[in-house]
Amino acid sequence: MSSRYRVGWHLLQAPLFFLLLGAIWEFSVHALDIRSYLLPPPSAVFQALWQSRALLWTEGLVTLEEVLWGFAWAVLVGIAISGLIYSAPIARRTIYPLVIALQGIPKVALAPLIIVWAGYGLLSKVIMVFLFALFPIVISTLGGLNSTPDHLTEHFRALRASPWFTFRHLRLPVALPYFLDGCKVALPLAVIGAVVGEFVGSSKGLGNLILFATSAGKTDLTFATLIAVTAISLILFSLIEVLERLVWWRSK
Repeated sequence: MSSRYRVGWHLLQAPLFFLLLGAIWEFSVHALDIRSYLLPPPSAVFQALWQSRALLWTEGLVTLEEVLWGFAWAVLVGIAISGLIYSAPIARRTIYPLVIALQGIPKVALAPLIIVWAGYGLLSKVIMVFLFALFPIVISTLGGLNSTPDHLTEHFRALRASPWFTFRHLRLPVALPYFLDGCKVALPLAVIGAVVGEFVGSSKGLGNLILFATSAGKTDLTFATLIAVTAISLILFSLIEVLERLVWWRSK
């Protein structure tokens, strides 16, 4: 098999796999005579997806805005916290345990309080996204800063480089792949955070649409909305992967 056909086959494997799963799902629903309100077949789900495309687009943009704002704040604060923990021993003894403790709190339990404090608007959803996405970014970035090779650090010290110069030109480039890995973990969590925030208190967004479709018995619309949520996660994840390859190419 030539390299061209081999690449084409590799690209087709994922779509063919999902088509197979869809065919099994469709066949099983009809063969077992499962009621559509319990588990609709993929054909009904995609029909609902097409019929509700305008609604899904509008509500998806609301959720996407929440995700992007919350994730941006998580990146900014996460990098700052990681640098502070790395450079200041007192921050490692105080702020680092606080970040870990915050991660241990169930975010679903915090969501009603955040709605009370920040209201039903955009801010409460941004805070939820921020809380879901912060921990992976802090941990991954801190791990990258701690993984700087000792011999390179000694080399910069022998050249009498300043701490800021060493941080800017050595530690940050080393930490960048770790940071991007953290972003790939944090982005799907950010989408979940937005949906959870919309579950608890919102009149807009895909999370609110899921609640509406479920309460109305429109299981096909529920699945269609879940596909839209998944699509947002996959697109954002793919953008991070593209950025990762671009950074890798520029570093060669």
